[in-house]
Amino acid sequence: MFNHMLNKKTQYCFYIMVLLSMQHSVADISVNAEVDITREQIKKLPTDDIWWTVYGEDMLWNFKNLNKIFPTNTVYRNGPVKNLPLNISKRIANTKIQTPKGPMAFESFLHSDLSTAISMIIVHKGEIVYESYPRMKPHEKPIFWSVAKVFVATLVAMLEEQGKIDTMLPIDLYLPELKGSDFEGILVQNILDMATGIKCSEEYENKQACYYVYSSAIGDGFWTAESPDNPYEFVAKLKVGKFTEQGKQFDYSGVNTFILGWMVEKITGLQFQDALSEMIWTKIGAEADAAFFAPRFGVPVTHGGFLARPKDVARFGLLFTPSFNKVSDKRLISEKYINKLLYSGRPSLITKPGVPSLIPGLKHNIDQWDMVFENGNIYKGGWAGQGLIVNPTEDYVVVWNSYFKDKQMSETKLTPVVFELMSALYKNKNEL
Repeated sequence: MFNHMLNKKTQYCFYIMVLLSMQHSVADISVNAEVDITREQIKKLPTDDIWWTVYGEDMLWNFKNLNKIFPTNTVYRNGPVKNLPLNISKRIANTKIQTPKGPMAFESFLHSDLSTAISMIIVHKGEIVYESYPRMKPHEKPIFWSVAKVFVATLVAMLEEQGKIDTMLPIDLYLPELKGSDFEGILVQNILDMATGIKCSEEYENKQACYYVYSSAIGDGFWTAESPDNPYEFVAKLKVGKFTEQGKQFDYSGVNTFILGWMVEKITGLQFQDALSEMIWTKIGAEADAAFFAPRFGVPVTHGGFLARPKDVARFGLLFTPSFNKVSDKRLISEKYINKLLYSGRPSLITKPGVPSLIPGLKHNIDQWDMVFENGNIYKGGWAGQGLIVNPTEDYVVVWNSYFKDKQMSETKLTPVVFELMSALYKNKNEL
């Protein structure tokens, strides 16, 4: 009888253990659901083309989770978080903007199926007056593509303020490795302004083109085992010729940004992400670490691939406004440099003599910023619809992200809507 009871008790314990084990397995599945999603998303990436040639929800996921797909280099924060006070304006949310379906309130548009907005933040006089995350969580770090370029230009400006760079001197003075290459004799300022005259324009289709080979070397483009894997070596040996004299014509190329980043590394003795950490990110009360996409051998893609919370990018933007002291105890970006951005660009790089600009109010490009406007907007855009506007005149910063809905890019583009919105808000100044 005792043995029989023991067996019953043993069986009962065994059943309890099985049930607990089943519950544990269910819990494990739940815990690992995100891993399963990541596996499935990575399986969807092209194997014979550039990884980012996907669209819709897959592109959205990739943009918010790039750190799960590729290695990244951390940009470190430090110290207390500088909280930006909220002063939310209902007027902004309700401002009517034009859409294919007719006038629509800005807030409604962001969340509609017309839009692919991921995030949207407006800061005025150091206060957040509008904040929305239609397709992300506030703690996520979506990618900022070419917006990354202005971080490079800003460090160059800061080093020039310290007397360590003169942008009117040739780049090979700072990077002697470039002697004998097409970049020998090119002024740093012409590299900043995308006016080198070198035949290496942005190109993501012709795999034999100068830029595509560079992008493969750094990992932004599609690469194979036969692709060059050292972008420093690639640009040091670059001999593709020139289509015009330097300083004559704007010609967009991330190679320029890479070389500027290399110069920062050479002068500071730090890899670029560490220089950015030390000189800016640890000094603006950022909420979180940021990162640079670094898919091949730990080389950061400085021309486009910055992962950060949008609110922290807004903190960076505040350095260019009168409200810089909301995030930094000292002025990191000098008034002299801000005046350079506003007033020292060369309109001849992006306009033709006697031909009015098709973009109202556009004055010039300068120092990796795409456009500077009469109203004080200094704008840098990114592929698939990211953007940063800093306005030292009106004291505001605007940050946004979006993605492509499909291969036809049929969404209503967010960037023109942002410009329309800010124009409407500032018909009467300081009414945000």
